[in-house]
Amino acid sequence: MSGGYTGPHVATTHTQADQPRPLLEASRVGRRAPATDKWLLRDVILRVDVGARVAVVGASGSGKSLLLRALALLDPLDEGAITWRGAPAGARGVPDYRRQVMYLHQQPALFEGDVEENLKQPFALRIHAGARFEKQIVADLLHRVGRSPDFLRKRVNELSGGERQIVVLIRAMQLNPTVLLLDEPTASLDDDAKRAVALLLDRWMSDGHADRAIVQVSHDAGQVERSAWHVFEMEGGLLKEAP
Repeated sequence: MSGGYTGPHVATTHTQADQPRPLLEASRVGRRAPATDKWLLRDVILRVDVGARVAVVGASGSGKSLLLRALALLDPLDEGAITWRGAPAGARGVPDYRRQVMYLHQQPALFEGDVEENLKQPFALRIHAGARFEKQIVADLLHRVGRSPDFLRKRVNELSGGERQIVVLIRAMQLNPTVLLLDEPTASLDDDAKRAVALLLDRWMSDGHADRAIVQVSHDAGQVERSAWHVFEMEGGLLKEAP
């Protein structure tokens, strides 16, 4: 960004004339590198409204993933605040917040065993007490990307990179979060796998739940074009609307 720092830019996913309460909002968020005065994020303002499909693009090291981690309450902030439905994020407990605002790392872990065992694993966690694995929901999502129910029997060590990403996304989607925070969801995937990921995201956003949203960071211009409606650019820890 030429000319040096010129103050915060409001990155909004809604028109200024119509401003309902956002689902998720970063208000002048800033984070310094430990033990230095260097800002990794500075005066970041971003609101994520119901139905938004947001992409944040930028060079490696520009702060994209740090912003996602801030939104997920994974890193401490030096200034600013994250709010959820108008209240401080995590006010009802960080685990409850992360159940609703779910962060998927660029290289999320799968466990030994088959696909179904991996999909059932989250239901053993205390935060999901009362929920249960719904095989039909999973089968519907698999059908969307051309996989039969037999895919559930496939061993994790037999999965391609694209199939692993499909499993990771379905594992999150079946838990019915409100916001997905996706860190490079199509990195290193072939074109077929990228299309499958895009189909899953489309399906998740259009299956009757009106209050969902997606925020993703990506280097993949094609993926951004396919799956994002609002695109912002991160440069040197500052956020602005993309050209």
